[in-house]
Amino acid sequence: MSRLPLGSPRKAWEAAEGLSYAEAGVDIEAYERVLERVKPLIAATQGAQVAAGVGPFAGLYQLPDGSRLAASADGVGTKIKVAIAAGRHRGIGVDIVNHCVNDIACAGARPLFFLDYFATGKLDPKVFEQVVEGMTEACSAAGCALLGGETAEMPGVYALGDYDLAGFIVGVVDGGADRGAVNEGDLLVGLPSNGLHTNGYSLARKVFEGTPLTRKLADQLLAPHPSYLDAMRSLRWKAAAHITGGGILGNLPRCLPDGLGAVLHRERWKVPPIFGEIQARGRVSADEMYGTFNMGLGMILVVDAKNVDAGSLVVGEVIEQKGPERVLLR
Repeated sequence: MSRLPLGSPRKAWEAAEGLSYAEAGVDIEAYERVLERVKPLIAATQGAQVAAGVGPFAGLYQLPDGSRLAASADGVGTKIKVAIAAGRHRGIGVDIVNHCVNDIACAGARPLFFLDYFATGKLDPKVFEQVVEGMTEACSAAGCALLGGETAEMPGVYALGDYDLAGFIVGVVDGGADRGAVNEGDLLVGLPSNGLHTNGYSLARKVFEGTPLTRKLADQLLAPHPSYLDAMRSLRWKAAAHITGGGILGNLPRCLPDGLGAVLHRERWKVPPIFGEIQARGRVSADEMYGTFNMGLGMILVVDAKNVDAGSLVVGEVIEQKGPERVLLR
């Protein structure tokens, strides 16, 4: 039976004080500081056609007919290390497509085409075939063409058996689409998650360091990142937050205007057991959990109260921001 692979061994003081994402090697705050420094360089390349650049879940490019192209790029992260340990790769292909589909869905876009970048030290045909099978399955479900991609063999960059996967998606937002302004009093509707999706795995792997990768644990950690496209098409929403890297605390504010925040009522939704196990094993603080993982909500929609369906999972509401915190957990 394989054991979950990790980087450096856990230090005694880390276990005593509680693990964090930064200690696991992923410092989101450092990335955000660097991003602020390079934003002027990025903005300098953008003309009047760019309706939304760095910041939203998808970039938007204005077309002459009034419609907009929506584009996004992402990766699967170190979930790939779990897939390699378990010998299960098809789901990784599903993950990358659905992650990208959900990102542009936040802009109200329908997917047009998808491209992938698969890099490895030495190509293993069986692994590559499984990944492509997963991508084609998810693309077909989303009505999205797998247009092409790049497969790179880079010995010396990737260890034997390792690989990485990135995805690039383009969709379209039809002209005249107007979802309305987000206002205080709007409700927050949650779309449930089935686990970690594609984020927080560096911390999860550190927590489970050396743990036998049983079928149950592999099933929990490799639960596929679902597409929320159909669910979002069936609801009337104003704004959407895809809960990915940075967790609920980092992603929900991205869809809220300045001056507005949100309050979430934690007793209103179920948190998958895997998160409780991660928190207990790693002595991870609640703030760290909600700032790293989706905690059971893969997508959060801002909905006018009059448009909330009877069966919707209402997890909170939009409020006036009165302090530095954009999201309050109660």
